[in-house]
Amino acid sequence: MAIAALALAGCAGTGGGGGATTGIVTVSSNEPENPLIPANTNEVGGGLILNNIMSGLVYYNADGSVELDDAASIESDDNQNWTITLRDGLKFSDGTPVTAESYVKAWQWGASDPENLNQWWFGYAIPFAGFSDDGGDDTLALNVVDDKTFTVELAQPQADFSLALGYTVFFPLPDSFYDDPAAFGESPIGNGPYKVAEDGWIHDESITLEPNPEYTGPRTAQNGGVKMVFYATQEAAYADLLSDNLDIIQQVPSNALGTYKDDLGDRAVDQPAAIFQSFTMQGELPHFGYDEEGTLRRAAISHAINREEITDVIFQGTRTPATDFTSPVIDGYSTDIEGADVLTYDPEKAVELWNEANAISPWDGQFGLAYNADGGHQEWVDATVNSIKNVLGIDAVGVPYPDFAGLRTEVNNSTITSAFRTGWQFDYPGMYNILGALYLSGSGSNDAHYDNPDYDALIAQGAQAGSVDEANDYFHQAEALLFRDLPAIPLWYGAVNAGYSTAVDNVQYGWDSWPILYKVTKEG
Repeated sequence: MAIAALALAGCAGTGGGGGATTGIVTVSSNEPENPLIPANTNEVGGGLILNNIMSGLVYYNADGSVELDDAASIESDDNQNWTITLRDGLKFSDGTPVTAESYVKAWQWGASDPENLNQWWFGYAIPFAGFSDDGGDDTLALNVVDDKTFTVELAQPQADFSLALGYTVFFPLPDSFYDDPAAFGESPIGNGPYKVAEDGWIHDESITLEPNPEYTGPRTAQNGGVKMVFYATQEAAYADLLSDNLDIIQQVPSNALGTYKDDLGDRAVDQPAAIFQSFTMQGELPHFGYDEEGTLRRAAISHAINREEITDVIFQGTRTPATDFTSPVIDGYSTDIEGADVLTYDPEKAVELWNEANAISPWDGQFGLAYNADGGHQEWVDATVNSIKNVLGIDAVGVPYPDFAGLRTEVNNSTITSAFRTGWQFDYPGMYNILGALYLSGSGSNDAHYDNPDYDALIAQGAQAGSVDEANDYFHQAEALLFRDLPAIPLWYGAVNAGYSTAVDNVQYGWDSWPILYKVTKEG
């Protein structure tokens, strides 16, 4: 396999377009969970910023197709041993060069510490030779050949290696990062189309990005900068959009789904996206372990949720009830995985399974479903717990957290005492991305603490398969195990239901739901 020049893929746009404009584009977002370090960022608030201030070896077009960014070529004869060559003239925003060592050192650092949320990518999502769960310096089988060339040895072949390289964890880092990683996280230096403006990050309020004059890649900013505004609620963001005090919203609130197309006209966006929505119970949660009782209760809960009604009433038909653990825009999506009937609304079956679980260990207490109140989730959470409550006759309630960071802190620390909202916005357009990230033993995003050697083996076989179709066959077998064990309860697939103001043009939303900010134009 040799990728010397990836095919250029056309993307639909809104027209317009010559040179860059000077207006600063405002977009709704949320305060990042952590300082802005690629190896420790695995959520959308921080991810959107990093994807605009940093560049990787490849990037993704609006339709999910892949193109080269920092890389001039990515080559392999066996899908296991790879040679990567960089383009000429690459620089970070501080003027220092981006070299092969910039990539190698960053990847080694990301893999060095189990505390890094994305460490698992180097041993599980992508099986780098030399990786250790315990970390350690310079463990990965990487070799700097010269300033522009480095090699990668994987523990086994992986055909989609180059496809994954646009993800955050594979971004390079400048030498200044290693002097003080904590300080870097507050004032990151990148190599992408934008850079963080001086004093641009005002915590819990906004972050302002300005065009990076050192960037020479294909994603040159077509505007005067971007200001990401951190809103406490989607309703507040939408109100600002309607009054042209905000240029781009990433998602309209659920109470506006029935009206936003009338409100915005041809500025309304409605398109599929690679977003999977679910909720999760960690295996340590009483009554929901990975044992006979827990398996029965998870299935009962799933059968007690009327997904069709919730997506029709709460989301005005803009969501699609889940039939698998991926997304309809991902190659391999299926409607007939073995065991998927557990997603069917079946009150009688739900009660039957719940009573079987009670015979093992009687239910006590309250079923809580935690969510972040700043994300527009209350309506669907209330509808979901009411469905569970009405079918099973138990006390079921939503548990609001003020913000995303607060919720994720308890999830990551395993201190959460209820079920909790989860979802996945794909990092790259492949089934392995979600099935490996969320449910592989040891994965940094395995919020469910799921540990199934049979599942792990099937995912590994899929990752090493010789073709996408062959890989997807293994992944479908793995999904059957997920439907049996239900480490997460699939709900529905997301969509981009969003819009933009009268002040901007050339607005596109990508396959992953994010607005493609560098293309947006706005007069100053």
